[in-house]
Amino acid sequence: MVQAIDASKDLPSDPRNREVVFSEWRDPQRGNLETPVNASPLVKWYINNLPAYRPGITTFRRGLEVGMAHGYWIFGPFAKLGPLRDTANANLAGLLGALGLIVVLTGALSLYASTNPPQPNVTVTTPNPPDAFKSSEGWHGFASAFLIGGIGGAVVAYFLTSNLELIQSLFG
Repeated sequence: MVQAIDASKDLPSDPRNREVVFSEWRDPQRGNLETPVNASPLVKWYINNLPAYRPGITTFRRGLEVGMAHGYWIFGPFAKLGPLRDTANANLAGLLGALGLIVVLTGALSLYASTNPPQPNVTVTTPNPPDAFKSSEGWHGFASAFLIGGIGGAVVAYFLTSNLELIQSLFG
């Protein structure tokens, strides 16, 4: 079987010959790649607006926002997919499971903070990592706020799920 050779691939103007993946900041010693995904303006905007990287907020608020989001979404799998999902106490079991996991995650964050963590890496996507992640004190503050936010998020999810019929009757 003879394959036809595409002579257009040999032309420098062929768009298939343009490189789209480069070494980060064109420095091959960095060990990171700059791709169309991680260097795109949309991805940079999204990542830098997450609470962990958003400029101008305190360490406590960072931890609180991250904890609230995690507490809120961790509740669902425990309540709706757990072994007690078909019982009257499914939501309570989900709340207790979520609170337990939040405590374990806070313990992991505190242990990490106690290890004298390394400085955050400056990358194409996150060129200005916050000062909160440059010290053990910042990580400890993040962990304590994560605990508060995680408990609050799980409790809000529990109350919303437990009172879903009431909420539907008010707005439905």
